[in-house]
Amino acid sequence: MTVNMTKGQAISLQKNDGGSLTAVRMGLGWQAAPRRGLFGTRTREVDLDASAVLFADKQPVDVVFFRHLVSDDGSVKHTGDNLVGGVGQGGDDEAILVDLARVPVHIDQIVFTVNSFTGQTFQEVQNAFCRLVDETTGDELARYTLAGGGAYTAQIMAKVHRTGPGWTMTALGTPANGRTFQDLMPSILPHL
Repeated sequence: MTVNMTKGQAISLQKNDGGSLTAVRMGLGWQAAPRRGLFGTRTREVDLDASAVLFADKQPVDVVFFRHLVSDDGSVKHTGDNLVGGVGQGGDDEAILVDLARVPVHIDQIVFTVNSFTGQTFQEVQNAFCRLVDETTGDELARYTLAGGGAYTAQIMAKVHRTGPGWTMTALGTPANGRTFQDLMPSILPHL
C-alpha cells in the first residue's frame, strides 16, 4: 500500500511484521510540460538529475549521481542518467538503489535531491515525483508528488535517516536553485 506523502511527513521503513526493509529504490519521474508558442504547443526536453548525498554527523561523506554511479562502499547505486524524462510514462526515469543493510553505521542520513542540469525551471516540468520502493518485493511504499512547478531549478526531495535500529523516510519538498548537487548543499544543511 502506497502512502502519498506531504511535505514534512515521515514514515517508518519498518515492515508490518516488525522486520526492517533491507533494500529500497528511490525513483524519480518527470515529463516536460507543453508550452504554448507562436506555432502551437510544443515541449522542450528537460534533463533532471537525481542525486543521493550521504551524511555522517551532518557532514557529507559521499555522493551518488550521474558521474559517480556507486558510493565508495557500494551500498548506494544510481541506475544511470536519463536526459529527457517521461520515458516510463509515469514510471521511474532515474533511480537510486540503497542497500540499507550495507550502509556503513557511521552514515546516518541520505538526502535525495533533483536538479535541472540544463537550468530549466520546474515551470517546464510536469508529473514530477519521487517514490520509495521495497526493492525486495517491488511494492511502492511512499510517493511524494511535486505539485505546481515553480521558478526554481532544483528540489531537496526527501531523506532517509536512522531512527534507532531502523530507518525513516521524510518528504522534504524544498525548492532550491542549482544545476548540481554541489550547488544545493546550502539548501540541504538545514534539513539535517
